[in-house]
Amino acid sequence: MAKRDAVFPAGRQDLYRANAYSAAIRSGDLLFVSGQVGSREDGSPEPDFEAQVRRAFANLAATLEAAGCGFDDIVDVTSFHTDPERQFATIMAVKAAMFPEPPYPNWTAVGVTWLAGFDFEIKVIARIPG
Repeated sequence: MAKRDAVFPAGRQDLYRANAYSAAIRSGDLLFVSGQVGSREDGSPEPDFEAQVRRAFANLAATLEAAGCGFDDIVDVTSFHTDPERQFATIMAVKAAMFPEPPYPNWTAVGVTWLAGFDFEIKVIARIPG
C-alpha cells in the first residue's frame, strides 16, 4: 500500500500534529484538504464570525498553496455551519470574493451543532495542476 503524501501549510504543523491529522493528502493529481476553520496561529477561534470565515479561507489558501494549487483548482467543496440561516449572507459574501466568476466548484453546505468552538469549516477536493 502506498504511503500517504501529507501536505502542510508553513507554520501550522504543530497544530495538526497535536490533533493527529494532516492538513491535506495528495493522491495522484488530486488533493484532499481536511476541514479548515478560522483558527488563529495558536489554534484558537477567531471570535468575529466574518473574520472567522475569512481566516478559514486564508487557512485553506495556505494549504492549497503548499500543494501547488489555488482556488481555481478546487472542484468540490463541503462547508459546515452551526447556524446556516443566520450565517448565510456573510458566507455568501466571502464566497463571492473567493470564487468571483464561473465555473464555480461543486458545493455542499451542511448544518451542524458542533465544530469544536468554531462556527464555520470548509473542506475541499482540488486537482493539482501539471
